Amino acid sequence: MDVRSKLAILADAAKYDASCASSGAKGRRAGAKGIGSTEGSGICHSYTPDGRCVSLLKILLTNFCIYDCAYCINRRSSGVRRARFTPGEVVRLTLEFYKRNYIEGLFLSSGIIRGPDYTMEQLVDVARTLRREHGFAGYIHLKAIPNASRDLLTEAGRWADRLSMNVELPRQQDLDSLAPDKDLVQISRSMRLIRDGIDEAKEEKAATRTHAPPAFSPAGQATQMIVGATEATDRDILVTASSLYKTERLRRVYYSAYSPIPDASRDLPPSSPPLLREHRLYQADWLIRYYGYAANELTNEQAPHLELAIDPKLAWALRHRGDFPLDLNSASRELLLRVPGIGVRSVDRIIAARMHRRIRFDDLVRLKISRERAMPFVVVDDYRPGPLSTDALDLRDRMVSRSQLDLFGAATVARTGEL
Repeated sequence: MDVRSKLAILADAAKYDASCASSGAKGRRAGAKGIGSTEGSGICHSYTPDGRCVSLLKILLTNFCIYDCAYCINRRSSGVRRARFTPGEVVRLTLEFYKRNYIEGLFLSSGIIRGPDYTMEQLVDVARTLRREHGFAGYIHLKAIPNASRDLLTEAGRWADRLSMNVELPRQQDLDSLAPDKDLVQISRSMRLIRDGIDEAKEEKAATRTHAPPAFSPAGQATQMIVGATEATDRDILVTASSLYKTERLRRVYYSAYSPIPDASRDLPPSSPPLLREHRLYQADWLIRYYGYAANELTNEQAPHLELAIDPKLAWALRHRGDFPLDLNSASRELLLRVPGIGVRSVDRIIAARMHRRIRFDDLVRLKISRERAMPFVVVDDYRPGPLSTDALDLRDRMVSRSQLDLFGAATVARTGEL
């Protein structure tokens, strides 16, 4: 099989891994006279530690796999067409694409061949060759293989800008059912090795007082969880994600809505979950990471799923209607972050502005606050919400109606941070 044919197979096989870019974009086809597409495969976009968006060649080293994960199109028992690159072929492809200005880096994953160490060694060989022999300074994101040796994970971190290791499912009972070769304890142990390498590199950088990025996976590590392949609730997913952020200090958790595959197991659902569920998880994830929310505030045992009709921040505010309205001229930063329509940057603008003068209603627009969303929840010197705005049920009905006209993608949340 020639390299072009391999590329067609292995770029398409890589599209199911969302851990290098947000998913959920509406599929569009440009047609004969159009330009651009949100579908297809081969090129993805990611963000470097300094915030730049870069284009990456996104491929698998191989879609052969000794594992038989029921939800995976590349599982051992799947009838898909197989292909395998050599490390040298991936190196040449990356350099040729880069020289033609198609890409600025590489995202490389793989099916498991022979075993974790053998597969990880192949991935490391690609990154090491690019860096050492060709002086490649572009962005490299490697998929780390659970249960690979400490030495291989350490070397991977030396050459890669980011490492990611997919959890896939939030509960061990789900893995036991659908991916019996995977174990959350093993995955966590491998993540911890990467975390320790990142911490040690940061300590060495601080000790030497250099301005260079840390020498080990400077963009941190990430993971992916599949949504809707099992009966795991949003609460299960968010609790697992929150734990990973705290214990393994992950940079990012990506959520990927389950997509039915050919010859699927009977244990899998026949259809995909609503993409809006994936989107709400991204919003909730953002609230946990940047707004100070806990997973058990956004969901609970009585309501284990996020509401689809409204975003999780508004849902929390409506459940705690007695805590509002807040006075923008005196409320703490922590409380201001709980107000719908006021994002992190807007809170910082409010705090900076009120050091000089009292905030009034007309200032809300200048402070980049969504007045329609925030008005029922705030007080300023010349404004207080009326009686209709204080009734949680009535307010929810009006907010739900309004939110149907204001659905935005997970990428927008990631870009603006304004909830």
